[in-house]
Amino acid sequence: MPEPDENADAYQAAREEALSWLKANWDPALSVREWWARLADSGWGFPSWPTEWFGRGLSADAAAGVRSAYAAAGVLAPPTGLGQMLGGPMLLVHGSQEQKARFLPALVRGEEMWCQFFSEPGSGSDLASAQTRAVAGDAGWTVNGQKVWTSGAQWSDRGMLLARTNREVPKHHGLSFFIIDLNQPGIQVRPLHQMNGDHGFNEVFFTDAHVDDDRLVGEAGNGWSVAVTVLMFERLMSGVPSVGPGTKAGNLDTPAGVAAERAARARAAGRTSISDLILSTAAALAETNDPVMRQRLAQLRAKETINGYLARSGQGARGQSGAAAGGSGGGAAGGGRPERRPSSQGSLVKLARSQLTREGRDTGMAVLGAQGMLASPDTPGGGEIQHRALSAAGSSIAGGTDEIQRGIVGERVLGLPKEPRTDRDVPFKDLTIGTQRPGS
Repeated sequence: MPEPDENADAYQAAREEALSWLKANWDPALSVREWWARLADSGWGFPSWPTEWFGRGLSADAAAGVRSAYAAAGVLAPPTGLGQMLGGPMLLVHGSQEQKARFLPALVRGEEMWCQFFSEPGSGSDLASAQTRAVAGDAGWTVNGQKVWTSGAQWSDRGMLLARTNREVPKHHGLSFFIIDLNQPGIQVRPLHQMNGDHGFNEVFFTDAHVDDDRLVGEAGNGWSVAVTVLMFERLMSGVPSVGPGTKAGNLDTPAGVAAERAARARAAGRTSISDLILSTAAALAETNDPVMRQRLAQLRAKETINGYLARSGQGARGQSGAAAGGSGGGAAGGGRPERRPSSQGSLVKLARSQLTREGRDTGMAVLGAQGMLASPDTPGGGEIQHRALSAAGSSIAGGTDEIQRGIVGERVLGLPKEPRTDRDVPFKDLTIGTQRPGS
């Protein structure tokens, strides 16, 4: 007799319990603000978070069941910005009790949107070479420098900032991690327009920007450890399609029912499942009559399905570097236990996602044929396949390049020797790095 599948049981039990609560408590006449506050108080918005911090302490499989309940109930999902999916889990690992009490309530209620200030023009894959500086003073810290590829900075209230606070030590040891307010004159956000027509990224300039002492996460000089935790959560990031949090997005006072319909339309547009989009387009163009194309479509669907299983295992206990580490996970209705740091399996998830994106690009454009040369909503698929194709190049860069992920997998999963480094014991000020010259 086969053994019972405890993971499947946890998924189904959590789904049924969440579905029952959602049906009993959903009110489309509430504002988004009111609905998200109700979710926050219930623990169903962030079920993998600890019970003392707006969660229910559920496993990855149980949290996946909760995610499915939102779509089944047809209700508005919890807020899913970077603050909710990265900032909150980071604070649960590294934040003080005071920082959790100060920042987590606004995140779970969707009252704030956060962004991530990591990459710089001269510090991309080599994140530890960041040159943006934070100098301590009597009233806090003063920040000067530049960040780039910052998603959603134009809508954000706060940012997670990695800045250099000590140039006299090797590069990994002189970084600190801050939560910085964007609503101040010392921060300028400039848009970066992409070839797919979107303006999701920005470059951001800091000129004598201010950070209070209590916004330092962990200890000064320990920012690299905090940043690595954020990156690990980013590679496992998954959430339910919702509307943007924070006051600048303009959704908080919208009726929750209207917002739910908006989120459902975005989900139906195909941005959440590349195989569904391409399969429906192929059927409309009668491309499924070609046995070679059918095989490519089947491979795409299978790969997307397997990636979903990989992501779930990466968010659960199997994704940890040790059995005692417990679960890990992401943001709204995400999987795992974010009070514990996720493992390097997130790099495998990220690599699989990049590969799927490229395969979706190639298969989708093959389905469209000559029609793929037109980026228009009047083309088969409504132009979504073309948008995906133009966006695919960024998938192997965002969240850490594929090359970086392979290095992490080689060292931390396969146990291979680390790449040789000549700068391990060299003070940062003595390095030729980015725009810096030794001694400058």
